[in-house]
Amino acid sequence: MDNTWALLSSAMRAGDAPKALTRGTVRRVARFARPHWVRLLAFLVLTVISAVLAVTTPVLAGKVVDAIVGGHELNVVIWLSVVIAVLAILDAGLGLAERWQSARIGEGIILDLRVAVFEHVQKLPIAFFTRTRTGALVSRLNNDVIGAQRTFTATLSGLVTNVIQLALSLVVMVSLSWQVTLVALVLLPIFVLPARRLGRRMAGLQREAAQLNAGMTTQMTERFSAPGATLVKLFGRPRQEVADFGLRAGRVRDIGVRTAMLTRWFMTSLTLVSALAQALVYGLGGYLALTGKLEPGTVVALALLLTRLYTPLTALANVRVDVMTALVSFERVFEVLDLEPMIKEPAEPKKLPEGGVSVEFADVKFGYPAADKFSLASLEDVATLDSRGGEEVLHGISFRAEAGQMVALVGSSGAGKSTIASLLPRLYDVDAGSVRLSDVDVKDLSFASLRETVGVVTQDGHLFHDTIRANLSYARPDVTDDEIWAALDKARLGDLVHSLPDGLDTTVGERGYRLSGGERQRLTIARLLLAQPKVVVLDEATAHLDSESEVAVGEALTGALEGRTSLVIAHRLSTVRAADLILVVENGDIVERGTHDELLAKEGRYAELYHTQFAEEPAAA
Repeated sequence: MDNTWALLSSAMRAGDAPKALTRGTVRRVARFARPHWVRLLAFLVLTVISAVLAVTTPVLAGKVVDAIVGGHELNVVIWLSVVIAVLAILDAGLGLAERWQSARIGEGIILDLRVAVFEHVQKLPIAFFTRTRTGALVSRLNNDVIGAQRTFTATLSGLVTNVIQLALSLVVMVSLSWQVTLVALVLLPIFVLPARRLGRRMAGLQREAAQLNAGMTTQMTERFSAPGATLVKLFGRPRQEVADFGLRAGRVRDIGVRTAMLTRWFMTSLTLVSALAQALVYGLGGYLALTGKLEPGTVVALALLLTRLYTPLTALANVRVDVMTALVSFERVFEVLDLEPMIKEPAEPKKLPEGGVSVEFADVKFGYPAADKFSLASLEDVATLDSRGGEEVLHGISFRAEAGQMVALVGSSGAGKSTIASLLPRLYDVDAGSVRLSDVDVKDLSFASLRETVGVVTQDGHLFHDTIRANLSYARPDVTDDEIWAALDKARLGDLVHSLPDGLDTTVGERGYRLSGGERQRLTIARLLLAQPKVVVLDEATAHLDSESEVAVGEALTGALEGRTSLVIAHRLSTVRAADLILVVENGDIVERGTHDELLAKEGRYAELYHTQFAEEPAAA
């Protein structure tokens, strides 16, 4: 049965084999396998011994028959039986040892690949994540990595085993009777060709099933998340949702039934052809035995060896497919590893001077890069990547904030405010000009130094599906509970957390949806306070809050900004008034700059924004 499934799997891969591979794939696979070469060698030795035993047992079985028919002493039959039993025990032990080595090699390769991909993905620019389907990326770390491991070990062991088993079987069968061996090979095309044809049909069904399953997974992922479920409750059509899901699930069911029948047809055909081949062997072998040209035991040995012949011959007929399929899983992983990180750490990073940190943008020009510079079409689920990009969106931005000062950015939506803010923590790199912290270009700072110096609070502060303690200590792993409580108090959240039954061990839910919007935002501010950055970037941190939450978050922000240099995309009037410098950004340019009073006196764009966006806010703010 195991051989049957192996052959069916091989035939299925034949219909879905890749046509070509990138040069160097084999060499890169060898590099990943090199650390496991000792186990790999032991695995190959065990595989060779196992293949030899597989051919030896039928020959000994024939000897037993000859001993019985020839009337030999009972001791001969007993000793031959004992040898067969010992070989069976040895083969079982070898099988366990082989599986252990295979598992160690395979799991080791999985570990190496997963760690390499995970580490590399973290180095990719934020633009990569804005375009990539998360599920497709996760699939590379799961399905493709496991596929690479499984197919690699199975193909390697299968190739060695089949070659040795085929060679030994042919040599032994020809030595026993070349006539019977020739007849046994006559039916091989009838056995191999239908298997390959069936493989193409099965592969097509499997591809369709995979696509349908991916569609169902996507639908479930989107609909079962907190925001997705809310959208469906408010605007969705439940019956239509169920109907769409049921349509895909029904097609998967139909494919499952058809696959089961095709599999059964394959197994029946395999059994039938094997039986016909054995019938020929028994027929011709029996004739030769009756005419005195063969021993009866030889006929039995040939019949048993027949199974050792057909299985490797069929598998080796698809060996190119097996090898190509093994390598394509690696190549899909290598596709991700080959994506070049656009933002790189300097080889010899500089250090920031002690004390407060100033921020300066010097004639900064920037355009978002084209997708083909950092993404993969297969991860975006598109035929070809969007080559558009590089169009300049910031045109010579220049300003300076001294240590402890606040610079506020105001302007229309899409004017370029968030783009400016994203350049300071190096979410993107400038195309021209420079962004400096205390006169040191951010490109010359280590990533660790930059993370320690610059803290960011966005419109929708992200929280992991974990406890409050874990989310806060993410900023500083060595933080104490006392420090956490102090940060929560400063963020106006201490009383709330104290009132929770589990306190700091309360799980916040996916993306923090068990908390209100204001509570989530104050929790991210507490995380910022624990990080203790010298520079703070606030990207409309109160934009989507109600007035009560906005006041609470605003109070928390006042403490977070105290004594720190800050770059704030302003949303509240109090923030604008408190700024040491206000920059009015429109279409990627700074069109006005000054204090609140100076800009109002100009009666320009800022005054217009003030009267339309801020005028309704109470003066008490």
